Amino acid sequence: MATRFPTETLLAAQDIRIAFFDIDGVLTDGGVFFSEHGETLKRFSILDGYGLKLLRAAGIVPAVITGRDSKPLRVRLEALGIEHVRYGTEEKLPAAEAMLAQLRLGWTQAAAIGDDWPDLPVLCRAAFCAAPPNAHAEVRAVAHHVTAARGGEGAAREFCDLLLTAGGHYRRLLDAARGPAA
Repeated sequence: MATRFPTETLLAAQDIRIAFFDIDGVLTDGGVFFSEHGETLKRFSILDGYGLKLLRAAGIVPAVITGRDSKPLRVRLEALGIEHVRYGTEEKLPAAEAMLAQLRLGWTQAAAIGDDWPDLPVLCRAAFCAAPPNAHAEVRAVAHHVTAARGGEGAAREFCDLLLTAGGHYRRLLDAARGPAA
């Protein structure tokens, strides 16, 4: 296995059943492009998207809580099959608590990755939290893990790989992806 995480990090993340993701600065690089018609454009990493699909395959619920809302964002999350999403909310903690209640899960089963102050209430309640290296200093300070990859450039995939490894799912999913041995 090419992925390596410290044992104490894996132990802290082993019982996760739901993972909360921010969009801007985590699943994107945090930049926003506007077309000449005022449409918002974003760039998403395919690696990150596949990581979200792998979480679902492992029985870990990927959930998104974002302060923004746009058609491209909705299209991307629908294409990934993300069912638990709250758009356009700056109050992320109540949104996360509502999702946990709906799924009958608790904070001890929750992980989160974020990059800025609006993410702190969820990050501080989750049993395990992460931040990309380009996150605000206060967010990096509370994170159990700071990814090597930057937001929008594989940070979410690294977070997913960590959760999959901690939960004992990574090897099974990797072997399935490789196909039958020759």
